Amino acid sequence: MASAAEQMAANMSWSALGKATELRQRIFFTLGLLIVYRLGTYIPVPGIDGAQLREFMDQAAAGLGGVLNMFTGGAISRMGIFALGIMPYISASIIVQLLTAMVPKLEQLKKEGEQGRKKINQYTRYGTVFLATFQAYGLAISLESGGLVTDPGWFFRAACVITLVGGTMFLMWLGEQITQRGIGNGISLIIFVGIIAELPAALAQFFESGRSGALSTPVILGVILMLLATLVFVVFMERALRKIHIQYPRRQVGMKMYDGGSSHLPVKINPAGVIPAIFASSLLLLPTTISTFSGGNSGPIMSTILAYFGPGQPLYLLFFAGMIIFFTYFYTANVSFKTEDVADNLKNQNGFIPGIRPGKKTEEYLDYVVSRILVVGSGYLALVCLIPEMVRTELAITAYFGGTSILIIVSVGMDTVQQIQSHLLAHQYEGLIEKSQLRGKKRGKGKRSPARR
Repeated sequence: MASAAEQMAANMSWSALGKATELRQRIFFTLGLLIVYRLGTYIPVPGIDGAQLREFMDQAAAGLGGVLNMFTGGAISRMGIFALGIMPYISASIIVQLLTAMVPKLEQLKKEGEQGRKKINQYTRYGTVFLATFQAYGLAISLESGGLVTDPGWFFRAACVITLVGGTMFLMWLGEQITQRGIGNGISLIIFVGIIAELPAALAQFFESGRSGALSTPVILGVILMLLATLVFVVFMERALRKIHIQYPRRQVGMKMYDGGSSHLPVKINPAGVIPAIFASSLLLLPTTISTFSGGNSGPIMSTILAYFGPGQPLYLLFFAGMIIFFTYFYTANVSFKTEDVADNLKNQNGFIPGIRPGKKTEEYLDYVVSRILVVGSGYLALVCLIPEMVRTELAITAYFGGTSILIIVSVGMDTVQQIQSHLLAHQYEGLIEKSQLRGKKRGKGKRSPARR
């Protein structure tokens, strides 16, 4: 039998969305900020030779340049002010979270509640500025070495660093505003919109290669079938759950006795969502972002990195899979499903798992279950990201057809729909409470209060 929340979710319609004024304002606010982001990708960094840049990106579109272009929403192909994208912020978040798990002082700071969280966020912003400055300066040097600048020199380097760092910090602010005042998932939505906006051009380029004879018709049909199968598989796995039975005992509150009940604790096969794939991609792109623009003028170290860690190379695929598995376990244990917090919440609500004692035993049991679920979840993420990546590299097609882009589109799209449904449910509950209060007032008007003796 469906729960009350599930019945209300099934009865949602466009009329309910029209009545939810706050949700409508949140959606318009989110759309406005995303439009600002898309406009910023077309504002170029001063001093770039547009013709040389287009020629270079056409040659690098099937390789690392296409991957960078995907994560920046096309900004790097136009060398816009958001050319670094949101990746420095993601890389800084990874580093701070890893340090939080290893440094006792940061771990203690994390346990201090809201104030500790603000302090950690402040450290993350400092790290974002440092990484963005380092990448922007390296990118400016590489652009000069590749002959993509009209007037090289210190003035161009300073202008490039200031513009790119400012663009990244502005994107970070946009993501935080969407998370707090919009419909949530601000950072993921920025990457999602960047991929969706460039997808029609990628499809047109793909079909054009088939029309010109670069790809045969069976290959095109095979790629389309692979993308559809990957899409269905991702949707199925993202909705897969492991339900843990929870029992609540009978309890007495005042003079009333409440019957015990049962419920389920849903544990997703992939509790971390799309975050591990984004983390792994951002770290793999970090050392090669600079070297890809220097062309043949890169040093021996950078040339070796490009040779062994370029998209589709064996070491790239091996490290990609390993980092996805690592970040799936790390992010689940530290952020998305903290078994210690779940066990404490169940204990405070007098809930327990049948046959398991509350407290430490419940935490150990949840660790046991989640660690085995993540074997399937992390393997699924690695499989979805690697197989389309290998096919894409082998056929030299656009990076928008890779497994990471499909995973981001599906996961972020489903999370956004769930956020909207949650706001609609809250609005419907508020409406029911207001109606019950109004009915209580109407009933109270017809009755006179008893006289005191």
